[in-house]
Amino acid sequence: MRISFDFGDLEAFLAVLESGSFHTASTDLGLSQSAITRRIQKLETALGSELFERTTRAVKPTLAAKRLKARAEAILDDVRETTLALRDESVALEHQRNAVVTIAIIPTVVERLLPKAIRYFREAGNAARIRFLDMTATEVAQAVAQGDADFGICSVPVGEPGAAFEPLFDEPMVLAVPAGHGLGEADTIGWKDLAHQPLILPARGTGNRILIDDAMARARLGHFWTYEVQRTSTMLELVSAGSGIGILPQSAITEGYVDRIVHCHLPAPGIARPVGLLTRIGQADRPAVIAFREAVRNAESLDQRR
Repeated sequence: MRISFDFGDLEAFLAVLESGSFHTASTDLGLSQSAITRRIQKLETALGSELFERTTRAVKPTLAAKRLKARAEAILDDVRETTLALRDESVALEHQRNAVVTIAIIPTVVERLLPKAIRYFREAGNAARIRFLDMTATEVAQAVAQGDADFGICSVPVGEPGAAFEPLFDEPMVLAVPAGHGLGEADTIGWKDLAHQPLILPARGTGNRILIDDAMARARLGHFWTYEVQRTSTMLELVSAGSGIGILPQSAITEGYVDRIVHCHLPAPGIARPVGLLTRIGQADRPAVIAFREAVRNAESLDQRR
């Protein structure tokens, strides 16, 4: 059965029923009297029943109108409750979205930046929840470019023209060797000293690997390596177990490895990776995102002053 009337027709019906007047109903609903008449006629045609007896003095409801009244009220009440519920869900969803800041970050700078940035953020009165995505530099760049993160903290990304990079600091890359290894006790190390060592490098295509390959090319060394890893944590475990030596950011050697790993300066001219904030070009940021990004800047400024 096809329903040929709508909620507006029911509203018009109840307005006429309660006021006893087409003119008053049109005023209450902000419609013309002819529009109210058309709505009532449409409803009567759909139901196959006359709803009002019209005289020169009054408008009287028929028995069909009296029976329809309770059902029409129930239908409109359900519609209003459903509308309010959906509107409330939309508001709640928007609130959740505004209350969460998503940051993609390379794990090696977490210890240096995040604790201080979080403290600045909270002390400034910000209550937003923060979601951290720990990723490689390439993954950070992709998350920012695709809108999965509000911004990123990483080394210079590769191949993301839609992102803008704001440098925060330059971090030296170092040679990580097992405790007691001969290179750890050497006064100076040359690139050729690494040629016959089981060298562990980050995966090809990552920001760190590009810096290392460029340095080796300048030293006129071939692309030699024994092990290639995706994660810095994997490199640290291999080095600490004596499986090889690695080249990685200095901040990656956290407190848990200081007794098992020694880091040495790389041969001149050395390697440094720029670390900074990555944002999507043209993105309109929410206040909480702007506040946390500023907290990261403040955290690094404090670190540099020290």
